[in-house]
Amino acid sequence: MAQDRTESRYEDVRYEVDGPVAVITIDRQQRYNAFRGRTVEELISAFRTAWADRSVQVVILTGAGEKAFCTGGDVKQRAETGDYGPTESGMFEIGYLHKVIRDIPKPVIAAVNGLAIGGGHVLHVLCDLSIASETARFGQAGPRVGSFDAGFGSAYLARVVGRRRPARCGSSAGSTPPSRPSGWAWSTPSCRPTS
Repeated sequence: MAQDRTESRYEDVRYEVDGPVAVITIDRQQRYNAFRGRTVEELISAFRTAWADRSVQVVILTGAGEKAFCTGGDVKQRAETGDYGPTESGMFEIGYLHKVIRDIPKPVIAAVNGLAIGGGHVLHVLCDLSIASETARFGQAGPRVGSFDAGFGSAYLARVVGRRRPARCGSSAGSTPPSRPSGWAWSTPSCRPTS
């Protein structure tokens, strides 16, 4: 029988097990749940813990508070220090986090509250299922600042839903509400799915 428990070894992430469900929460509300190097390492550790725990049957990824699921890399940290902060490995392992989310042999559900922008948008795309609250907003910030999705989310999204829709959505700088009846986790007027 599964035991309910909470891991307290993390600073930026909460890891809780409730019966067969592991809930991984990015907990950096003061930075709209943006990730830094430590956050990425803790997320990897939490996903690996859920992977190894035979009592866990499903993983939920969410963000603390109501304002943001995740707004991607912590640009304020990067502006202050020139990087995403120190890590135990000395590397910013976002690509490995993406791989762990895709490879874990258990369903991963993104519970999206508030903003899922930039790298946060990528995280929800990598999950097996995204469930959006009424306050959820999805998008890429890169076009607004002359950047692009260097993380792989747009490429992965193109594999999942087709090449043209992500290209149109990734080239607009706005955030959009989730599409309720469409079956997509997000949409924009120019990205409305066809039946």
